[in-house]
Amino acid sequence: MAKINMDSMDSMQYDILKELGNIGAGNATTALAQMLNQKLDMKVPRVEMVGFDTLPSVICPEEELVVGIYLMLDEDVTGSMMFLMPERSAHNLVDQLMGRAMGSDEPFSEMDYSALQEVGNIITGSYLSALSSLTNLTIGASVPYVAIDMAAAILSVPAIEFGQLGDKALLIKTQFGDDVMIDGYFILIPALESYDKILSSLGL
Repeated sequence: MAKINMDSMDSMQYDILKELGNIGAGNATTALAQMLNQKLDMKVPRVEMVGFDTLPSVICPEEELVVGIYLMLDEDVTGSMMFLMPERSAHNLVDQLMGRAMGSDEPFSEMDYSALQEVGNIITGSYLSALSSLTNLTIGASVPYVAIDMAAAILSVPAIEFGQLGDKALLIKTQFGDDVMIDGYFILIPALESYDKILSSLGL
């Protein structure tokens, strides 16, 4: 049975999870900059524990279209992870990858979907790699699944699948880019026992 209580984490536990979020987001931004072959600035991420019931409204209006990149976690850390971008940010990112002028409102093509999946692989993989290195835990991940839908619909997936394991997720909001900043949201939803493993591996 999990020892951690998500509703009464002490300040040290919370600070450690926030720092892991900061380092993971920084690692992901560095990997994306290498992919784009350009320097990217990153604003200091905002990290917080958020209830599943309020996740959509914290990120954006529930009816707003977002791109969700979703994957399952296994081995030492089980649960799921999601990287979300507002549709406009996803368009800007794909335009940069494809060498197109930003500002397109055309529907995503099959090639755009492939690019988003590759972005998902790199961003989430580098985030999890940082987490694995810091904790010395082995973290496996499924192939990312890309979906474009209203925020409420996309966020209902992890809420339904993992709601029985706890009612909160670790939300990391970040912005990265050069001339145009792209909004991104990491949502980490480990099983409660995995939170125990993460914090124990760091001596807590």
